Amino acid sequence: MVKLYKSFDINKNHKESIILIGNFDGVHLGHQKLFKLAKSYKKKHKLKIGVINFNPMPKMFFNNSIRNFRLSSINQKLNLLNNYGVDFIITKKFDKTFSKIKSINFIKDILSKKLKARFIFVSNNFRFGNKREGDVRFLIQNEKKYNYQVIKPKPLLVNKKIVSSSLIRSYLEKGFLERANKLLNRKWSIEGMVQKGRQLGKKIGFPTCNIDIKDYILAKPGVYAVKVSRKNNIKILKGIANLGYRPTFNQKKILLEVHLFNFSGNLYNKYLSVEFFKFIRKEKKFKNINKLKSQIKLDLKIAKRA
Repeated sequence: MVKLYKSFDINKNHKESIILIGNFDGVHLGHQKLFKLAKSYKKKHKLKIGVINFNPMPKMFFNNSIRNFRLSSINQKLNLLNNYGVDFIITKKFDKTFSKIKSINFIKDILSKKLKARFIFVSNNFRFGNKREGDVRFLIQNEKKYNYQVIKPKPLLVNKKIVSSSLIRSYLEKGFLERANKLLNRKWSIEGMVQKGRQLGKKIGFPTCNIDIKDYILAKPGVYAVKVSRKNNIKILKGIANLGYRPTFNQKKILLEVHLFNFSGNLYNKYLSVEFFKFIRKEKKFKNINKLKSQIKLDLKIAKRA
């Protein structure tokens, strides 16, 4: 089981390890390639693998106007990393104090003194320290002095494009769900607690589970075919979801509403994972409820065949 830390004060047996630094948002194919390489170093050098990531993500910290950005929640990320040979994860709170650490002090006091890192895996565009003053070249310049080796693998290309969290976000925003899922190597999903809403779906004959998407990336508003599972429950249910603002009802808050096929029961306050596997149509405003109900029936047929 992966050991979790919220600071750089780690156990003795986790020092002198392979350290991977990054957001690893989505843990996509590019990240998976990186972890596969790290596992080969782990086997060859008999070392453990540790991951440093930050919460909130630095980009969200420096620009508080960014609301919907994440491909995966912290919980999802930790569960995914658990599958790739990681021994420990340091999730450091990214705050004003930490953001002002000089790059040389990050190397000297954290990577060297606290972690005693042996290998450091980073992407070529990695920046760190106060005002992003440190880069990969600076890390390499200090290798011998602080007794570590920098590993910066070439980025993964798919269809001549670098696989990145940014590319996957853009695909989701444009409604290119299948492309996003291919680069994630799984179905993109949202996890959250079912909340009691205005029960508008129930009133028109299609009861839904309402889930606040919090700071997840806002995929293209519309209707999706989904698969839903509950925490600690292996049963998977198929359904249809509307991700958007419900323009027919003049809603202003983004919401994920999921209607499950062949299900009856109370899911309020239950934690659900919703996997998106087909984009059906974009969101639209209907002239009246009857037209909306007719469209939902068509959507259901498509979703059930998906």
